[in-house]
Amino acid sequence: MRVNKKYSCLPAEEKGIHIINIRAIEDIGYDQHESTLLNSLSKNPDADCKYGLYFRDGKRKVDYILVYHYKKSSAGKTLARRVHHNDSSARSTKQDQQLPGKGVQLEMGEGEPHVDYHEDDKRFRREEYEGNLVEAGLELERDEDTKIHGIGFVKIHAPWNVLCREAEFLKLKMPTKKMYQINQTHGLLKKINSVIQKITEPIQPKVAEHKPQTVKRLSYPFSREKQHLFDLSERDSFFDSKTRSTIVYEILKRTTCTKAKYSMGITSLLANGVYSAAYPLHDGDYEGENVEPNDRKLLCEEWASYGVFYKYQPIDLVRKYFGEKIGLYFAWLGVYTQMLIPASIVGIIVFLYGCATVDENIPSMEMCDERNNITMCPLCDRTCSYWKMSSACATARASHLFDNPATVFFSVFMALWAATFMEHWKRKQMRLNYRWDLTGFEEEEDHPRAEYEAKVLEKSLRKEHKHKETDKEKLTWKDRFPAYMTNCVGIIFMVGLTFAIVFGVIIYRISTAAALAISSTPSGRSSVRVTVTATAVIINLVVIIILDEVYGCIARWLTQIEVPKTDKNFEERLIFKAFLLKFVNAYTPIFYVAFFKGRFVGRPGDYVYIFHSFRMEECAPGGCLMELCIQLSIIMLGKQLIQNNLFEIGIPKMKKFIRYMKLKRRRSLDHEEHMKKKQRYEVDYNLEPFAGLTPEYMEMIIQFGFVTLFVASFPLAPLFALLNNIIEIRLDAKKFVTELRRPVAVRAKDIGIWYNILRGIGKLAVIINAFVISFTSDFIPRLVYLYMYSENGTMHGFVNHTLSSFNVSDFQAGTAPNDPMDLGYEVQICRYKDYREPPWSENKYDISKDFWAVLAARLAFVIVFQNLVMFMSDFVDWIIPDIPKDISQQIHKEKVLMVEVFMREEQGKLQMLETWKDKEKTKGENCNNHSPRLSRSRSGSLSSCHSYPLDV
Repeated sequence: MRVNKKYSCLPAEEKGIHIINIRAIEDIGYDQHESTLLNSLSKNPDADCKYGLYFRDGKRKVDYILVYHYKKSSAGKTLARRVHHNDSSARSTKQDQQLPGKGVQLEMGEGEPHVDYHEDDKRFRREEYEGNLVEAGLELERDEDTKIHGIGFVKIHAPWNVLCREAEFLKLKMPTKKMYQINQTHGLLKKINSVIQKITEPIQPKVAEHKPQTVKRLSYPFSREKQHLFDLSERDSFFDSKTRSTIVYEILKRTTCTKAKYSMGITSLLANGVYSAAYPLHDGDYEGENVEPNDRKLLCEEWASYGVFYKYQPIDLVRKYFGEKIGLYFAWLGVYTQMLIPASIVGIIVFLYGCATVDENIPSMEMCDERNNITMCPLCDRTCSYWKMSSACATARASHLFDNPATVFFSVFMALWAATFMEHWKRKQMRLNYRWDLTGFEEEEDHPRAEYEAKVLEKSLRKEHKHKETDKEKLTWKDRFPAYMTNCVGIIFMVGLTFAIVFGVIIYRISTAAALAISSTPSGRSSVRVTVTATAVIINLVVIIILDEVYGCIARWLTQIEVPKTDKNFEERLIFKAFLLKFVNAYTPIFYVAFFKGRFVGRPGDYVYIFHSFRMEECAPGGCLMELCIQLSIIMLGKQLIQNNLFEIGIPKMKKFIRYMKLKRRRSLDHEEHMKKKQRYEVDYNLEPFAGLTPEYMEMIIQFGFVTLFVASFPLAPLFALLNNIIEIRLDAKKFVTELRRPVAVRAKDIGIWYNILRGIGKLAVIINAFVISFTSDFIPRLVYLYMYSENGTMHGFVNHTLSSFNVSDFQAGTAPNDPMDLGYEVQICRYKDYREPPWSENKYDISKDFWAVLAARLAFVIVFQNLVMFMSDFVDWIIPDIPKDISQQIHKEKVLMVEVFMREEQGKLQMLETWKDKEKTKGENCNNHSPRLSRSRSGSLSSCHSYPLDV
């Protein structure tokens, strides 16, 4: 009777069928024809169990699902029958016991069956593992009669006593009966808050969890000895579905399977293919006419819909359904998106200021004035001719939109914005910790990963083979040294590959510019710079998108060969490697344009060449800032539109379509199966597995870099990031609610290593923007000219001051233009952008004093700007407290109330003890005062005196 003992958790009377009758039916060979008759007389079992949300009895909720593959063959059935009777294993299912004939495999094969030892080994491991789960207190039910052929499901239910035991082990904070009033604002603040609530009411989600609360239940780590403190009026809902699945997952992780060569938890069994999937169930359907109300449907309506893009997120409901870790991600994304609103407004104002003052900008007016008749030196050897500076008028005017004094202010503003954002998030995080009862929560060391245990076992076996007695083994740095070396070499190689690709794009730009310059059409010559820049940026974008996917896979492989001990260590190392590679991949082309392009070109007559053939490319007459803006905008928008949104929408839709076509083919083969409604666990099995939050965070962190690192060159970056994030929030929400299996809820009190990465980017942004303003833009040269060289205190003559002269007779042999008369006159002196001595000077073409004066001013600006902005950021960090005052008061109030509750409980115990002693003393005196005759006649009363303490 081991089978029934193992898988039966309700009395036989509650199942409606007597166990002895089931055994008798099995012994006489109950066939499918009779089961059909009984099933036709019974109620629809799928409706009783709400189509897979409950066990077949309709009472016990399914908390977790294990999925495995099996082979449906006559030989396999014979083997299953033989194992069932001879080994007394749990091959018959609970569903079979409750619904006679459903899914029972009793066909006897003719002849000797073919044995698949690999499949048998997996089956034996499953049986032992499930037996250990039952010993741990869980209740199981198997279902192999599903619409998905060859797939079996094990439903897991955690009874009340197991939930209480594990909640105590995990120190889960649960609400007690004690309720207290949350401190409310008074006076003017109260009126302001009420006005804000009325104004924002239309954009609030219509969920109960989002309404402002005036009272809160006191929470305390669950204890079986103190159950009387907790509100257990509704036991079924005391532990919600998120908590129940978390508890079951903890049991699954620590339950072992010793038939394997080493101890295995659920992660090892999944890695070795013993089970193909493990996941908790969604609460139900999210669409349809007769769908019962559930949290998933509510989330779909009030959160995962593009129609509610203007509303706040129901963060508390998200946390209730998906857990704290995912709740914190969406809360952080919401705070980041909100903070982008003021940054976008200021960025638009800066851009409009540039538009309004473009006609008043003296340098661009001088460049556009044809009367100046400034002849510029050729941009390439032989094929390029002399050109007029006025032909670059459009570029100069466009550069002013992003290269004006307001961009300096905007850089300072964005540095302070980043510091304010980080402080605002810390305060928001503390509010969520208080609301979600995470104060005082400390993450405990996780269970070792399957790969780590396998590596430790391999090391132990090697030492046993050498007859060495060892203590408990663990991996040291010596064991991981080859992996560390591989990591270093691999990362250096990938970074070198990125640099090589950027260098290849530079060669493309130079060669294409030279090829287009040969074009005989005037329109082709005039659009050379635009064509080369646009095509090069598109090539960069395509390469970045491809390498992003490649680097993600390489980072995961490099982390796997390190064999980190826990999942947390694995995740942190993976994040660091992936961020490093993707950061270099995304920003290397932008760094080149910002800090290297046009810096090492040489001068006419002495240019710098690559491979003795290609001249280094120069910046446009208006500077490289406009080109940096184009590069930044195309890469940022392209990544967001193609990689983030198109991939996230298109790939899941394509996978869904493929699954639909496969299911359609199967349904056409089996019409009877098609008519059956799918169980909840079958529907969820067809969804995509949850792959973690790393891709979601990575996408936003790279965007945060675009918004802060080069914001001096592209003030509209916050606006485009805001528009993208409004869509991104709903896109991610829809993916989590409708397209992914429900992830296991994970407790977390912060966003982990991502916060440190954000702080690092914020600090780096100050330095990079200082160099962009100082070296890439013309802000410092203009200030130097205005205060040191201008004769009348205006910018008149600035363009001429930045240009040096060159005598065309000094061209090297074979580098002079092929058509020197292209402009219609003979050129004697041409101009180029640099600070050098004129050809009539004693030290002709040497670097002039003006260059050193500008360089000194640039370096001084970098130092002053960096230190000033860093100081202001640290001041903002210091002046804003990490914990809001009202939250710290509430936390203190909770501690005081908790002490009062326990003091009252102790006083109650003492009063009960004293009362019992007094009653005992009184009863004893009464018994002693009775006469012997009375005592003998009322012996029952005397005995009742002595039995009183037992009753108490």
